[in-house]
Amino acid sequence: MIDSLDLHLKPIGWVHCPAKKPPRHWTVSDLEGELRMDPRYLEGLRDIKPGQRIVVIFYFHKSPGFKDRFLIQSPPHMNKELGVFSTCSPRRPNPIGMSVLKVLGVEGNVIRVKGLDMLDGTPILDIKPYIRPRATSDPDD
Repeated sequence: MIDSLDLHLKPIGWVHCPAKKPPRHWTVSDLEGELRMDPRYLEGLRDIKPGQRIVVIFYFHKSPGFKDRFLIQSPPHMNKELGVFSTCSPRRPNPIGMSVLKVLGVEGNVIRVKGLDMLDGTPILDIKPYIRPRATSDPDD
């Protein structure tokens, strides 16, 4: 088991959006904005197309430092306490978030998106394709 691991992540871009207080979660958001990517990653954006969905991994850069008291939290939209790993709270041991956004357009190194739940200036760590799960016989799907 590794007790300590020193990670160094560098943003590949930043979120630009007009909202002072974005929606709490991407599933309830119609907020539009831009993902302004570092121009050196331009070639990596070539297959992102309007209409598709992308998974954006980001850093909660305004989140307060994590303390043990945040292991149990009461999400404002629920009437119960939950362990932090059962929430989407930005108050986490590693303040990393994930959203699935709809691509509205791509112009150079700027991806116009809908469904933002991030603050203006949020650092983007990675973008991945959204792949819908295949139909299964699992009753939870």
